[in-house]
Amino acid sequence: MKQTALLLIDYQMDYFAGGRMELVHPLQATEKAGQLLDSFHNHCLPVFFLQHISLRPDASFFLPETDGTAIHPLLQPTKNDTVLKKHYPNSFRETDLRKLLAEHGIKNLVLCGMMSHMCVDATVRAAFDYGFSCRLVHDACATRDIVFGGRTISAADVHGAFMAALGSVYAEIMTTEEYIHAL
Repeated sequence: MKQTALLLIDYQMDYFAGGRMELVHPLQATEKAGQLLDSFHNHCLPVFFLQHISLRPDASFFLPETDGTAIHPLLQPTKNDTVLKKHYPNSFRETDLRKLLAEHGIKNLVLCGMMSHMCVDATVRAAFDYGFSCRLVHDACATRDIVFGGRTISAADVHGAFMAALGSVYAEIMTTEEYIHAL
């Protein structure tokens, strides 16, 4: 357990009601993430918050110096947590995440966040490629409907497809309750 850290990916205001990129059921996912956060704090295990700040010129959300980049109030970091700003879907790209995990002796990651099909997917795959053992808590993740080939794919189907794909090789997929019971 000592070699385990929690990664909370992009629980930011633009993903919630009134934000620039509202997801489907983000509050429910955030409440589950809050249970994980409490559990990690109670066990004095390291927590890393990833906060996306978009630098793309055509970006429509997570714009620098806007309220949309703020971490949701239900998941406020403590002084012992680490907050890393990132600019790409992969939380390891051009951040100190890998270095900081190594400094903490972390070999196992518990991951959750937003969006399932973007930053969560990219980060889990990168973590696996870097040799981390990954547990992905699917009910603490959220996404949105997307369009492909002129067809709208529901958030539930997007989420399910990505969890199934990640669970085939990259991570053990579990619920919040399953993970907390495993502690």
